[in-house]
Parts: sequence; structure tokens; C-alpha cells
Amino acid sequence: MDITIKEVKDNKTLNDFVSLPYRLYKEDKFWVPPMKADEKKALLPDKNPAFEFSKAKFWVAYHNGQCVGRIGGIINQLWIEKNDKKMGRFTRPEFIDDPKVAAALLQTVEEWIKSEGMEGLQGPLGFSNLDHQGLLVEGHDWLPSVASDYHFAYYQKHYEALGYKKEIDWIEFRITFPENLPEKSFKVADMLKKRYGLKSVNFKSKKELEPYKKKVFDLFNEAFTQLFGTFKFPPKLKEYYMDKYFPMLNPRYVKIILDKEGEMAGFLIALPSLSKAMQKAGGKLLPFGWWHLSKGLKKPEEMDLMLTGVRPEFQKMGLAALLMNELWLTAKEDGIRFVETTGMLENNHVAIQMWKSFDHIQHKRKRCFVKLFE
Repeated sequence: MDITIKEVKDNKTLNDFVSLPYRLYKEDKFWVPPMKADEKKALLPDKNPAFEFSKAKFWVAYHNGQCVGRIGGIINQLWIEKNDKKMGRFTRPEFIDDPKVAAALLQTVEEWIKSEGMEGLQGPLGFSNLDHQGLLVEGHDWLPSVASDYHFAYYQKHYEALGYKKEIDWIEFRITFPENLPEKSFKVADMLKKRYGLKSVNFKSKKELEPYKKKVFDLFNEAFTQLFGTFKFPPKLKEYYMDKYFPMLNPRYVKIILDKEGEMAGFLIALPSLSKAMQKAGGKLLPFGWWHLSKGLKKPEEMDLMLTGVRPEFQKMGLAALLMNELWLTAKEDGIRFVETTGMLENNHVAIQMWKSFDHIQHKRKRCFVKLFE
């Protein structure tokens, strides 16, 4: 099988890169297509501020004129400085089930990463932990949340055959909310509020939520930067993600806890599940994609838990449970019983403990692979 690799340098190769998953997964009932416009925007230096501290290249693979694979490479300088390790990233890999295609793509990235003085390659990872990250290795018969990714099961064998080994996993949970919470949980919540002078904040409109947008990302930086794959977001990158995600939010599913000084102690961002709506939209807002998304936001059946952040000094005081209590109240009011989490690092035991009070299953697992160069 003859494979031709081309670097993404024009509209033809860019469109082929972005469009490939929509063709590969067309008949797969579990794939949730992202918005094409957002996918393209993330690859353009004049649109994505991550290019200010990252180098990136993208390639597509062709066989007989047809695109059969894609991959990208990223050198994130902020990540390298934080960890003091010269590691590159491979990103957004998609390809047909063929070892020659997989090898050609990964070898292309490896050669570029080596030429930039890197000591190894890890991935799949995006520009940040709010970008595409991890390969799905368990849970292929579950619909992913809009903040997660779905992949063919055969990808894993190709990575391992090419010398890639597990570095770390993210695990995802499905939570079933009870009809009623134990009275004890509310007593504990009231006790925490009184002891530490905490205040719960709920929202009915985006106008009410607006003053807290920047504070959420400031706390995100504080709470997440010690975890694998993370780094402190510069101001422009915070603005980029605020512009991308906040328009999607239903303010009623955003919960915030303030400390006695009125500063943010913790936040929780959930979203009525848009996975089925995104499937119907097919990656486009027009002509009818916006209608499906609007309907999904207004008449939710399930919920996606997008982000939970707690200030370090409060992380062992039960604030996450307090936030979940607040979310349960809104879910009960809307008749929602099921919650899908996004990925949590398998060694983030504080976050995983959040679910011990609820009926839950761990049903999905995504993996970051690593390969050190000789």
C-alpha cells in the first residue's frame, strides 16, 4: 500500500485534515461530531493563542488520492518549562485500520519532534487539557460527552505495535442521582457553610453569570496546574476558551461557592447533555444545527459534568460534595437522573472520591501513551 504524507499548508489539506473523522465515523452510532468551525479554528495560528507558546505541524496521509489518515505534532513550551522535560506531543490522530498508515503518520511526527531537540513523544494530547486528549481504550459502547472523545478500538494495537506504552489514564464515570438525598448530606453542607463562612451562588441568566467568568478561569489555573498535562493558562488562552465554552452554558447548571471574603472557593460547571443534539447537527450550526443544540439545552434528559475546581486550601473540606448537592437540587427540579463526567486522572483520588456518596460506575477510560527516543 503506497502512502503519501503531506503537511497541512493549504485549504485542501486543511479541509481534508478536519473532515476525515466525519467520513471515518459516519456509520458509528457512538461518535459525537464536534463543530467543524471550532476544529478548524484550533489549527490556525491567527485564531488559536496557544500558538504564541507552541510550535505545531499537521499532516495528512493519502492513498490513491484519498485521505486515509491525519496527525499533528505539538511542542508546548509552557508544558516543557513546567516539567523540565523536552517532550513533544502528538495530537488528533485518526486513520484507517492499516499498520502502514499508522506507522507513516507516527514516524512523521517522531522525525519532526526529534529535529526540534525533543527526547520523546506523548499523546494523544492537545494544546491544553481543554483540548483533545487521550485515546479511548475502554467504553466503546457508550456515548461520549461533548467534552470527551471517541475513537476506534483498533487504534490501541497500532500504538503499542509502534513502541508506545501507557503513561497515564483518565477515567470517566456515570452517576445515577437518587430520588432524594439523605438528610445528613444537607446537615453537613450547612455545617460547612457556617464553619467556614461559605455561600452558595446559583444563577438564572448569563447576565448574572458574566461577572464570574474570569474568576472561574483564575481558579481553574490555581486548582489544576499541578495535574498531568496542565499548565498555567496565559490571559489570551483564557479568553479563547471563555469565548468558546461560555456561550454554550446553561447558567442554572453552574454552581459557585464563595468564601467569607466573597472570593471564589470552588466552582462546578455542568451542562445538559448535548451529545445526541451534536450528532443530529452533524458538526454544523447551519442550516438546522443550532435548532438541535437549542432543543438539547432546553429539554435535557441527561447531564454532563464538565469541570469542578476547588481552591487548594479547601480541597479536603468537602466543598466538592457541597457543589454536588447544589447540582442535585437543579437536576431533581429538571427531572435529570444521569450524569456523565469528563475524564479524571486515575491518580486524582480527591476528585474520584466525589462519587462515593452516589450510585456510580466507572465505564470509560482514555490513555496517554509515551515513547522515549533512543
